[in-house]
Amino acid sequence: MKLTAREIAEALGGTVEGNPDVAVTNFAKIEHGKPGQLSFFANPKYEQYVYTSHASIMLVGQDFKPTAPVEPVLVRVPDAYNALALLLKYVKERGKKYRRHRGRCRIACSAKLGRKVWVGDFVTIGKGTRIGDEGIIHDNVTIGANCKIGKQCIIYPGVHVFDGSIIGDRVILHAGCVIGDDGFGNAKQPDGSWRKIEHLGNVVIGDDVEVGSNTTIDRAPMESTIVEKGVRIDNLCQIAHNVQIGENTAMAAQSGIAGSAKIGKGCIIAGQVGIVGHISIADNTTVCAQAGIIGNVRKSGEVLMGMPAIEQKNFLRSYALFKKAGQE
Repeated sequence: MKLTAREIAEALGGTVEGNPDVAVTNFAKIEHGKPGQLSFFANPKYEQYVYTSHASIMLVGQDFKPTAPVEPVLVRVPDAYNALALLLKYVKERGKKYRRHRGRCRIACSAKLGRKVWVGDFVTIGKGTRIGDEGIIHDNVTIGANCKIGKQCIIYPGVHVFDGSIIGDRVILHAGCVIGDDGFGNAKQPDGSWRKIEHLGNVVIGDDVEVGSNTTIDRAPMESTIVEKGVRIDNLCQIAHNVQIGENTAMAAQSGIAGSAKIGKGCIIAGQVGIVGHISIADNTTVCAQAGIIGNVRKSGEVLMGMPAIEQKNFLRSYALFKKAGQE
């Protein structure tokens, strides 16, 4: 990668203060910036490093006013943090190389691949599957029969997408995640044994969703497990059968949602949260780390803590009493 300050500003809709021809070949944190690297300043607590950085270019907000000399060339943008995300995507897009597929993969004759789809080694694509334009499918991916995958999706190594799964545009599936495997459904028999409940539904994932490494989203017994557009799911999460996750909800690592739970829009689920099945959680709910949700959350915008989870202020007052009692 080689980018000039002028090219960066044009790509981000920003302006240059300094030499527009100065170039960078790499990125660095603001406290580590060296010549030939680009850094960004978005958090006020790091302002001291703006004046000590030796980076060649620095992204800053339009309202930033230096209080001391600054060595890097400044590229001013409306929002430095979002601009960095756009720039990283811009660099990645520049580096794409498309090819139809290598010889060491197995693609069913009835499968249809769109334009400029990149397929790695040892990929299997099943009968009747459709993959949209400009997708990237890395090595050792298995995609079952009759799947529909939208355009510009990225599927990293070792992903398994089971039969009938429907995936929207610009979805990212990170290494080792599993989409559409059977859910955990078993019926107890009179003799104490278990009978497996077959899962004949599917998984439906909306546009612009990202699913982390080794996360599992189970298919439904009937109908669909649904992840709506804009959702972000971290690594090592479990989404059980018939779950529905609303638009733009974010879920951190090692969290799990039991079967048939319905999560609202814009929720934040922190790490190691557990959510029981067959409940509903209102829009814009925040669930703090290691909390356990055991009943419906009806009020939008609440912040919940503890096990069982309760409203944050009530939890903190309760915790103060618990702590005091433990010291007596």
